[in-house]
Amino acid sequence: MELSDSYTYFLDEEAFHDTDRPGFRRRVVTGENLQLCFWRIAGGATGSVLHNHPGNEQLGIVMRGKLDFRIGDSEDVEQRTVLSAGEVYLAPRGVWHGDSVFIGDEEYGECWILDVFSPPRDDLRAEG
Repeated sequence: MELSDSYTYFLDEEAFHDTDRPGFRRRVVTGENLQLCFWRIAGGATGSVLHNHPGNEQLGIVMRGKLDFRIGDSEDVEQRTVLSAGEVYLAPRGVWHGDSVFIGDEEYGECWILDVFSPPRDDLRAEG
């Protein structure tokens, strides 16, 4: 591997891996103190449950399509929020988020989300 290859990452279709949820593909890049998870999710895909990360902050930006989800301080949050391309959410440690509806864009029929975790999630470390 060339030195530059360890610091640069490109939009490479083959670098995305299917997950155990149909319609969900991701690519993970992990540094020492932060981690990027690039999601490509089929419009209409389901399987996002309401959850939180007690040990990680999560910052996400919607790059394509739309994300319709719940986010709040308690598991009982009912209000839904819809984010479009270019909009950002922040889920500090312990903040509940998920129960998502993914709305695909016109070009790919997908919702693209970049999630950044700090510190890196151990369960994703092996992927990148």
